[in-house]
Amino acid sequence: MTESSEVSARLEQLRGDRMRTPDEVAAMLRLRALGWGERRIATALGCNRRTVRRYLAAEGWVGYRRPRRPKLLEGLEDWLAERFRRHRGNADVVRQDLLRERGLAVSLRTVERAVAGLRQALRAEARATLRFETPPGHQLQIDFGETRVAIAGERVRVYLFVATLGYSRRVFVQAFRHDRQSAWFDGIEAAFRHFGGVPREVLFDNARALVDHHDAATREVSFNERLAAFADYWSFRPRACAPYRARTKGKDERGVGYVKGNAVAGHPFLSWAALEAHLGWWMREIADRHIHGTTGEKPIERFTRAEAAVLRPIDGRPPFRQLRELVRRVQADGTIELDTNAYTVPWRLIGETVQVVVAGGRISIRHRGIELAAHAETTGRRQRVAVAAHLAGIGQRQPERPAGNEPELLRPLAEYERAAGGGW
Repeated sequence: MTESSEVSARLEQLRGDRMRTPDEVAAMLRLRALGWGERRIATALGCNRRTVRRYLAAEGWVGYRRPRRPKLLEGLEDWLAERFRRHRGNADVVRQDLLRERGLAVSLRTVERAVAGLRQALRAEARATLRFETPPGHQLQIDFGETRVAIAGERVRVYLFVATLGYSRRVFVQAFRHDRQSAWFDGIEAAFRHFGGVPREVLFDNARALVDHHDAATREVSFNERLAAFADYWSFRPRACAPYRARTKGKDERGVGYVKGNAVAGHPFLSWAALEAHLGWWMREIADRHIHGTTGEKPIERFTRAEAAVLRPIDGRPPFRQLRELVRRVQADGTIELDTNAYTVPWRLIGETVQVVVAGGRISIRHRGIELAAHAETTGRRQRVAVAAHLAGIGQRQPERPAGNEPELLRPLAEYERAAGGGW
């Protein structure tokens, strides 16, 4: 046999050993039932005898089974999903964790193939906005938006607190000079008063003034201790959006843009009071009375009909910040720190622990029940509020006192008044 004929015979053998169709296998089984042998069936169907034997032994059609190779990351699907979300889709950081924690040295391409489906899901989750409707009185969404406003001929940075009721879409807005925690609390309470009641929960972003920690993987939230006290005072449940998922708070996200583009826009104002008056007018005449694109109703009508009555009444409760009681240690420069600002006290109190009471914009600093200093609360940040008499004589050397005598601090207050040239 020539080389050419041997190649042709081998090709014919390979063609004869191809996978047969289910109809062909059914024909083999029928022919065997008629008494045909394997060779005769193979000849009739034009296939290899071993192929006929295999299908007859299986008593039906079976596909070829390729040997399955174990995957390097098999069994780590849940671990990969958790790490991929934790690192916000960074496959290279996941690869580093695999080597450091699992001792698995794999290529970046291997990790990318393993998380390909997760990446698509993460991308879709980031872009998707799930629309959900909250029942009346259930949720208030809040946020701050920063913008520049022309006030008295000067471009001023303004922080706009915006609160939106989830059901009626009724909006409240208030302007602040900062977005510290006190502004959040004041804005929330002003919204409660504006709407005439308290909702069951308040939803907000992960602002550092409110949330100490929010784990993106476990969704475990640690609220600021003072926020927890504030929420308990007003009896609402605080809720924080999942990290990097501010769209969860979609109603208020759009509300901030609405306020910036419609209420403030490019309007100049003669004073801060003029800005506040304009925002009050805008809420009453524009925001409350426009036809909402989603509900198809005016927010004020939807609020009056179904939401106002189910809000929890305020019942004349005073503001949470009306009274704050704190404990501070007097620093070496004769001041105590409060909300990043420094307030002086009589310098002989350096190193002592004092009680600080904040109420109605007044700061009272007391030691052992006696008020030794008082200041007006400043609205600035990192400022020093000083009374010269508090620091009088601070650089003078004091005479040594005999052992066993009571401390200077415990002498009668009249003596300190005479030394300082006046009252505390």
